[in-house]
Amino acid sequence: MNEMLKNIVMWVVIAVVLMSVFSNFGSKQRVSSSVLSYSQFINTVNAGQVSKVSIDGPNISGQTTSGEAFTTRSPGDIHLIDDLLKNGVEIVAKPPEETSAIMSILISWFPMLLLIGVWIFFMRQMQGGGAGGRGAMSFGKSKAKLLSEDEIKVTFADVAGVQEAKEEVEEVVDFLKEPSKFQKLGGSIPRGILMSGSPGTGKTLLAKAIAGEAQVPFFSISGSDFVEMFVGVGASRVRDMFEQAKKSAPCIIFIDEIDAVGRARGIGIGGGNDEREQTLNQLLVEMDGFSGNEGVIVIAATNRPDVLDPALLRPGRFDRQVEVPLPDIRGREQILKVHLKKVPADDSVNSNVIARGTPGFSGADLANLVNEAALFAARADKKLVDMNDMENAKDKVLMGAERRSMVMSDEEKKCTAYHESGHAIVGRLVPEHDPVYKVTIIPRGRALGVTMFLPERDQISISKQKLESQLSSLYGGRLAEEIIFGEEAVTTGASNDIERASVIARNMVTQWGFSEKLGALNYAEDENVMGHSGGSAKTISEETAELINQEVRVFIDRNYRRAKELLRENLDILHSMSGALMKYETLDSDQLDQLMARTTVSPPKDWEDTGGDSSSNHASEVEDVEESEITKPTVGGKAEQP
Repeated sequence: MNEMLKNIVMWVVIAVVLMSVFSNFGSKQRVSSSVLSYSQFINTVNAGQVSKVSIDGPNISGQTTSGEAFTTRSPGDIHLIDDLLKNGVEIVAKPPEETSAIMSILISWFPMLLLIGVWIFFMRQMQGGGAGGRGAMSFGKSKAKLLSEDEIKVTFADVAGVQEAKEEVEEVVDFLKEPSKFQKLGGSIPRGILMSGSPGTGKTLLAKAIAGEAQVPFFSISGSDFVEMFVGVGASRVRDMFEQAKKSAPCIIFIDEIDAVGRARGIGIGGGNDEREQTLNQLLVEMDGFSGNEGVIVIAATNRPDVLDPALLRPGRFDRQVEVPLPDIRGREQILKVHLKKVPADDSVNSNVIARGTPGFSGADLANLVNEAALFAARADKKLVDMNDMENAKDKVLMGAERRSMVMSDEEKKCTAYHESGHAIVGRLVPEHDPVYKVTIIPRGRALGVTMFLPERDQISISKQKLESQLSSLYGGRLAEEIIFGEEAVTTGASNDIERASVIARNMVTQWGFSEKLGALNYAEDENVMGHSGGSAKTISEETAELINQEVRVFIDRNYRRAKELLRENLDILHSMSGALMKYETLDSDQLDQLMARTTVSPPKDWEDTGGDSSSNHASEVEDVEESEITKPTVGGKAEQP
């Protein structure tokens, strides 16, 4: 804002000066006058046709009796005054101007000096000198944003759920505050700290907290800001950034998404990108080259530490690698408490209950959940956020927003109800499956209906039995349609289920060693190995690929048959659950318990009886849930009709 105000003021001053100069030049030529020779002037005087003259040295200007202005120049006639007086001409004599030679030179050269000044101003703007280094020719200048110690308000109190990571970086703060404590024992602070972890786990927030606790300047830049289309620009920016950091030492440089510039050299088609590799080489030299950078600590964040260059990860550059994982149940509870302080929450809000129901959520997910709850409360004109708002927000984050305006026929609604019931029943009956959290035929996100399975605890690994149970429950929806409506009436709603089941079964065979015939070997295609044609190299034979397909089919067929048997044995529950969904639209875990026990289903607490006629209709499709994220809640849904 200050830079913009300075530029506006400067342009206004330049405009005023130019206007005054041009007005002065114009004023001298505003009065039109005729130029007379001296002979004509004398003849006109003698004829009595001149009424007034003004004498300024040799320059003479005057006015005729008819009102016409004229100018002439005297050759030094000593009888001029006598002639003028004899003919009754009014004479005005101007005193000589007392102007110094220097002032005369300045006045005469002022327009040229003004043009030179404007030219210098524009050149500074182009080179980045007039707008904070962001000019058109400032390619080699660093784009790092400097935050002073007074601007950073984040401290470790604002970071929760990553206790181990906080302990790893706390001594960096101690060193910046009291370096002699470590130096007297010969210790030196790590030159670089690499923080890696899933998106949204709080890597950037943790880096800000380090700078906030240490009260030192904080340079922030993204890895992509170094790379440009011009070769050598990235390396120049790295040099400039470290030069600025040395002037502010001790300080912290934070490079977000460092994998944009720090990828391993020589990988990819054509041996890599020259500009990116030059930038990486300069970064390596600045972090641990011939000249050290005392007091400058580099903190970098990435989601892909596996693709970084080994030279970047060695001791002396990134000495310490800090893993910032997804929070466990205690971490999620602490994170929720931090974010709940920012909203007016009711006493009914229990952060422990919410933390138990959100396994696999990152810090960013939990912040979004609290924000969605605040929005739900605002729509209802509430003054406080209550537990009901938190539950609604959790459902929206897990399953997507409700789409009650979607129009659907009764036949489609009935098919969706049986489809979701099939998922829920098989999921309840197979061993080691996550409990069913909620079943709904209200369109959420992109799904016609959703069956949500919520883990009871955080999981690090997953067993073969549980994977096979997931295969069975994924086919429960399609099989329910087939059993009730016949093979010819099966819809495309199971497309997402089939895709996910195929991925699980193939991973069981090729990556996790669950096939008896293929054994505990890795048969997955290596995408990092490049073939001669530029694609991924084929690492398995055609015979092995055929055997893999057969073993995948074994897992699929076995669990397909199991799911079909379970649904046939519990056909009465399938009809009851479908009817309950048609009436209530959404069933929670307590209602599902009643259905599985073959007892009367109680209506939801907030349900109003409308004669069994549902007022809303449904359609859409659920986004895939990556099976590698095994702590995430799983979703089974009926896909949108094509």
